[in-house]
Amino acid sequence: MKHLAVILLTLFFVPKGVFAQIKYETIRSSKLEEERQLKIQLPRNYDSNENKTYPLFVVLDGDYMFEAVAGNIDYYSYWEDMPEAIVVGVNQWGKRFDDCMYSDQNSFPVERGAAFFEFIGMELIPYIEKTYRAGEFRVAVGHGETANFINYYLLKPDPLFQSYIAISPELAPNMVDYLPRALSEIESKTFYYLANTTNDSASIKKMTETLNRDLAAIKNTNLSYDFDSFESPSHYGVPAHAIPNALEEMFKVFVPITKKEYKEVILNLEISPVVYLKEKYETIYEVYGIDKKILVNDFKAIAAAIEKKELFEEYDELGKIARKVYPETMLGTYYLGRFLEETGETKKAMRTFQSAVLKDEIAGITKDDALARAESIKEDFGY
Repeated sequence: MKHLAVILLTLFFVPKGVFAQIKYETIRSSKLEEERQLKIQLPRNYDSNENKTYPLFVVLDGDYMFEAVAGNIDYYSYWEDMPEAIVVGVNQWGKRFDDCMYSDQNSFPVERGAAFFEFIGMELIPYIEKTYRAGEFRVAVGHGETANFINYYLLKPDPLFQSYIAISPELAPNMVDYLPRALSEIESKTFYYLANTTNDSASIKKMTETLNRDLAAIKNTNLSYDFDSFESPSHYGVPAHAIPNALEEMFKVFVPITKKEYKEVILNLEISPVVYLKEKYETIYEVYGIDKKILVNDFKAIAAAIEKKELFEEYDELGKIARKVYPETMLGTYYLGRFLEETGETKKAMRTFQSAVLKDEIAGITKDDALARAESIKEDFGY
């Protein structure tokens, strides 16, 4: 009984923001002439970041796909491998066939399918953007029939979504022609992820393999395309395998610099490592609309490359950036000291290292480190 009381107290007093917030709402649709149930996941720290906006994931087949998508997003964003995001699942239980209805003549949505298409673009997304702080980067997720349906937004002149996760799609007959044409001509940065499984029906496997061949051949720098074919899952098991892969590919530039990236990319750069760092974060802002603070981990990776390649003059610019991003810490001052030390300004370097101790320690750079470097310079040059 005592243990139960402790558990209950923990539940009641758990700090706000520890868990992602799950909400269940109902939206009235004039297009569908009915109410539709929504599942909504808000980021863990949503309430404490009142000026922050978030990417928006719209998950069709939300009655069974929502938890798979929302859980992965919460996990990856917790480890900063992707940005926090708002996830909206649209319940289609018992209505999926009608929602995805298309014409046998041209494969475009008709009747209830046309109404559902307009519901998403003209009612659901405006409602979410009015009610929650959704940003401009939007992702559509579908499985089977709904994986075909999300493609219709790509066929519009100004696509509603910037990213698409299509898992084992039941493609409309003409979609294998429409989609490659649209993506070859896309004028804005677009991510497209396609997956199937060897246990899909013969028609799904055939059409997705045809589609993959055509999409992989597209030469458009605005398109980022990835395809996975899984060996063991069932048709309904494949989303659990595909969604993590899709998120990793979609947000690979967002991920902190890895050991592999450091060894295979940064150490072999023809450009400055500092320029690489700046371009990485500029890309994050341009693509996802997120002004991400440069991670300490990434500063450390660039500093290690500077030391390894003996590009000590690069410490000057790296120090300026670090002083701007982490002004209360030793990081920028320490990098400036290294720049001065290696470029012959030893007296200035000594004083810079001495002044660094007035700031907070960070990233394994301690006051003892700074004082030791200052003392070493003093002894070597007799200051």
